[in-house]
Amino acid sequence: MRRWKYVPAAIAAAWLIAGCERRIVDEESENAPTASLDGGSAKTVAHSGGSVADQVAKERGLTPDDVVAALKTYMPSGKLDEYMMFASGGHSGQVFAIGVPSMRLIRTIAVFTPEPWQGYGFGTGEEVLKDGDVNGIPNRWADTHHPALSETDANYDGQYLFIGDKSNSRVAVIDLRDYETKQIVKNPVAISDHGGCFVTPNTEYVVEGGQYGTPRGWKYAAIEDYQKEYRGYVTFWKFERSKGRIDPSQSFALELPPYWQDLFDCGKLESDGWCFGNSINTEMATGGVEQGKPPFEAGVSQNDNDYLHIINWKKAAEVFKAGKVEKLNDFAVISLQTLIDEGVLYFAPEPKSPHGVDVTPKGEYIVVGGKLDPHVSIYSIARIKQAIADKKWKPDKFGVPVLDYDAVKEAQVELGLGPLHTVYDDKGYAYTSLFLDSAVARWTLGGAYQSLHSEPAWTLVKKTNVQYNIGHVCAAEGDTNTPDGKYFVALNKWSIDRFLHPGPLYPQNLQLLDISQPGEKMQVLYDMPLGVGEPHYAQMIKADKLKPWTIYPEVGWDPHKQAVDPEAPQAGKEGITRDGNKVTIRMTANRSHFTPEHVKIKQGDHVVWRITNTERTEDATHGFTLPGYNVNLSLEPGEAAKIEFDAVNPGVYPWYCSEFCSALHLEMIGYLLIEPTSPAAFDSESAKPVAKLDK
Repeated sequence: MRRWKYVPAAIAAAWLIAGCERRIVDEESENAPTASLDGGSAKTVAHSGGSVADQVAKERGLTPDDVVAALKTYMPSGKLDEYMMFASGGHSGQVFAIGVPSMRLIRTIAVFTPEPWQGYGFGTGEEVLKDGDVNGIPNRWADTHHPALSETDANYDGQYLFIGDKSNSRVAVIDLRDYETKQIVKNPVAISDHGGCFVTPNTEYVVEGGQYGTPRGWKYAAIEDYQKEYRGYVTFWKFERSKGRIDPSQSFALELPPYWQDLFDCGKLESDGWCFGNSINTEMATGGVEQGKPPFEAGVSQNDNDYLHIINWKKAAEVFKAGKVEKLNDFAVISLQTLIDEGVLYFAPEPKSPHGVDVTPKGEYIVVGGKLDPHVSIYSIARIKQAIADKKWKPDKFGVPVLDYDAVKEAQVELGLGPLHTVYDDKGYAYTSLFLDSAVARWTLGGAYQSLHSEPAWTLVKKTNVQYNIGHVCAAEGDTNTPDGKYFVALNKWSIDRFLHPGPLYPQNLQLLDISQPGEKMQVLYDMPLGVGEPHYAQMIKADKLKPWTIYPEVGWDPHKQAVDPEAPQAGKEGITRDGNKVTIRMTANRSHFTPEHVKIKQGDHVVWRITNTERTEDATHGFTLPGYNVNLSLEPGEAAKIEFDAVNPGVYPWYCSEFCSALHLEMIGYLLIEPTSPAAFDSESAKPVAKLDK
């Protein structure tokens, strides 16, 4: 007697479509049923062509590979992702938290741009945003590029996340206990950046690489004086982990030649203490197509090589502490000549127009991809140190030592057209994006990594097509000294024919690949459209490293200070007090009411409104929306918030909870009654206030 065993319907479907063996047999029974796709059939899914799963697959034209991809990414309700990927939000100015392998968008983290659902910039968060203003001019957008997770011993520790703003050379600090932005710092010497952010192995510093050469100190200088008056910068922001803040007073910048600095990466283990950055425009071209001169795109691509920047950041920190700095806009800067004299800065030739610079997991090698060279160039930190010791260099026109290329090069690997960025796995492979080929190249590392794979060292193994124009890349724990090597995400710039067309502005396409198997197996598993900005870079961390709060630790918690606010309203102690024209409101929110529910003030009063969400239930978030005064708060369980405004317009304003919190959510309201100072202040017939809100 034989019996069919029960098998999960999706797995059974994969067997059916792949034409695999359709029976799992033991000798006890011939007629026991197996599960079907919809769970409702008592008949076996195993007979040929008769299952719901088989029928669905046939109707949708799914291949066996399609079904396998679906099985690898499907996340049943209530199941949690294995990884969290933090991707830059590009022009949105935010950061996206994405679950892997499901590729579900879990959270948009508000950073440089007001975001109403989180109440960021609409009653709370204004002080953080104001710190990012540019010379007194409010700036409420950003071009976020490179998120960096905090590290301990060159491994992600899941505590903090940093993100740079290319457009205005700013850096933000996000606390991953509540996924909220705590600080924005504006670079006082650089106008724009690109290589931000990257961290040193123990997050001593957050590194912000520069971008375009500009005159020193935000001053004016004629473009004809470019070589003399313009400079580049890389900034080392000191991070105080105990405070969760950057300390500008202990931070410093390095003055660099006016080449266009690009991406940076910090060494680890063997290369600990060093930092590496790319550059373009060693030609120091200044454009001027409107005057008949070569455009920038031609002018900056003439030289056969640009310069890999090699920085001894630990020595730079010693120079800073010794006071060998200049002050530029009240910020410490180590001059270019001091960097040369102190042995902090070196160059090495690299492929023309490079972009990615990526240190291997153990820190022995630095991989550089040149957009206009089909090769990646691999540099050895041991060779670099030896070349410095042997003084195998020639100075550039600014006096910076340029190390001999043959002395520092370990290998070159030809991969394809437009190599950009490289990440790594646990099997001795590197993965490089090929922008022009629209492909991912898997190739082998040499040295100590040789024992991890069977292929020859420094050899292309496989190219997998992606759609389309892949830029940045991300691998599971791929920037650490212990990468996981399970998943890889291609951050593609184009998405022609991938999704329904939403007008001429197409979404970006994030494609998930399975890189768990050695050799040539690299399957594309999932296409994720992201239509809210252009992600430039991402890092993927094991989810169990993250320890976010489900509720704030105590009632009355101030998220900005990460401590209880002694002024936070408490249940039973609500009320309204007046001191001259200053009115203080102390309110609590709990399902399904605010206390108090009536607030009566006078036109012209200055209002200080404090609210505490007294809930201790997970996900019991309340909103607070006040029409007419640009107020919308998100109050998570235990959170306390404070808003201030001047009651310039009289009238009656019903506030309400904007987060659907209970069956009586619609009844969770109150009234702000602003009494006019005189009958003429309010035209009852037209119901329009005479006074205007002062913006």
